Amino acid sequence: MPAPTTVAELDERVSGCRACPRLVRWREKVAVEKRAAFRDETYWGRPVPGFGPPDARMMIVGLAPAAHGANRTGRMFTGDRSGDVLYAAMHAVGLASQPTATHIGDGLALRGVRITAPVHCAPPENKPTTDERDRCRTWLEREFDLLSPTVRAVMVLGGFGWQALLPVLAGAGWTIPRPQPKFGHGARVELAPAGDDREPLQLFGCYHVSQQNTFTGRLTPAMLEQVLADTARAAGL
Repeated sequence: MPAPTTVAELDERVSGCRACPRLVRWREKVAVEKRAAFRDETYWGRPVPGFGPPDARMMIVGLAPAAHGANRTGRMFTGDRSGDVLYAAMHAVGLASQPTATHIGDGLALRGVRITAPVHCAPPENKPTTDERDRCRTWLEREFDLLSPTVRAVMVLGGFGWQALLPVLAGAGWTIPRPQPKFGHGARVELAPAGDDREPLQLFGCYHVSQQNTFTGRLTPAMLEQVLADTARAAGL
């Protein structure tokens, strides 16, 4: 099948993917059994596409949808505590129209930024396998390829996303330094284009907005807002 030629087509194709049997079984099982607090809701129960404008200058790359968050709502980082922290910080620095994200029809809009992930299905225990990550890589490569005319900076949430993204960016037209840059909170690396059809890309690292990090204070709202603001500035927002 030919590669998607628009972001809208990509999102539609992603949401129909069934390439990983374990993830298909898990996401659909969760959507049927549900969490008690959401028993009256209809779960999305499919792969979750990226969220944000197709001409974004900035990308945020996470890990994978949460079982009762994006797997329920159908939108990245929507409906769970990680999303509560992320969108509040994005609103504080002017990247989101409101500080909350509860469901697809809640009116939230992003300003110049798009959120995506290396794995588009909710994995058991929030742990996709390397095979699942690699199988999903084609979608992320194509997403960066389609956004390459505008995207100038990327904020990566967590070490898993960082390691997953580097080969994706290499496949999408940027040069990864050797040795590979290491993940760290506040890390910043400039990636040179591999050809004449790309601009340099600024890559930033940020601790993931997981409850483990935010509840313990390893990642504070001020720390998150700082990396968001730095990435937005590098993107020209």
